[in-house]
Amino acid sequence: MSTSRRTVLRASGAALAAPLAWPLLQGGAAHAAPAADGPIRGVDVSSLPKGEELGAVFRHADGTADDALRILQGNGANWVRLKVWVNSPDGYHDTARVAGLAARAHALGMRTLVDFHYSDSWADPGQQHKPAAWAGLDAAGLDQAVRDHTRAVLGALVDQGTPADMAQIGNEINAGMLWPDGSSENFDRLAELLTVGAEAAREVSPSTTLALHLAEGGDNGGTRWWFDNAVARNVPFDVVALSFYGYWHGTLAELDHNLRDVVARYDRDVLVAETAYPFRLGSHDDHADIIGEESQLVAGYPATPEGQQRWLRDISAVVAGVPGGRGLGVFYWEPAWTAVAGNGWDPADPSSGNAWENQAVFDYDGRVLPAAGW
Repeated sequence: MSTSRRTVLRASGAALAAPLAWPLLQGGAAHAAPAADGPIRGVDVSSLPKGEELGAVFRHADGTADDALRILQGNGANWVRLKVWVNSPDGYHDTARVAGLAARAHALGMRTLVDFHYSDSWADPGQQHKPAAWAGLDAAGLDQAVRDHTRAVLGALVDQGTPADMAQIGNEINAGMLWPDGSSENFDRLAELLTVGAEAAREVSPSTTLALHLAEGGDNGGTRWWFDNAVARNVPFDVVALSFYGYWHGTLAELDHNLRDVVARYDRDVLVAETAYPFRLGSHDDHADIIGEESQLVAGYPATPEGQQRWLRDISAVVAGVPGGRGLGVFYWEPAWTAVAGNGWDPADPSSGNAWENQAVFDYDGRVLPAAGW
């Protein structure tokens, strides 16, 4: 997720290649997603350690200060999602930070999804840049780097007794990853890189469920094109993960159609790996919010605490309605990313501001909002 998410998906399936012809693809998942106590009610808290170290304070509804993760868990969150970068510019989102957060989550009885970006910074449909240290590698060297990084991160969690319950091999990879090598315009090579990552994950952490993650969760044509190509090349995966932000990615009806089609077509479970919604308009710092105007909102969902909670409940109901119980649940993206100086969009620039604080589930006084208890 980054400000570049405002860029529409660069290349649709029609632009990249002809879609495959068969109406149903059934390979079967290698193993089912881990059971949780009810549907996934996940929180991506990747920014939390940096915020805490810079002075962010989080409070219960009564104003009592507490650990943000404990507050979220107390309101019903049962999974965390943690992104990992290769050589982060600010020293966060690395293996040590991910392991630390996974241990905190485990102590609270929560499960962990590790989100591999395979980049030094944000990876999404508009940017999938190689880590600087991997830039000059040939194909074999790049494969080995992906293998080593995947093993190192997941192995660290295994070693501390908190193996990842799920891992994404790439983040919002509609247009591929590790550009230009792994561009989706060269799906054969992309499939090789994804397979290397998946196989490395299974070698070091065999209990970990594997997800492949796209943005544009309301785009059924694009989803079909991408996964048809992945399945045709035998890329290993267990779960289809989709981002769905209602102000960018279509309607809830389009999401519902896509999720149901994915389950029928690929015989995999599905989940929404990212969503969020504003609880107010008006920035808390000097940086404009990414969703900051009435015209950007979804009809019927005002930028209020009640509108934010309604959005989360409604998208969760769509996922829960997928036939056969194959809709695993929803992750809320960065509910604890509040506007604290130094914890902005650009990890290389401590002066950069936060464009997301009006979509956290803590208000500008740090109090937890109703959406945390969706």
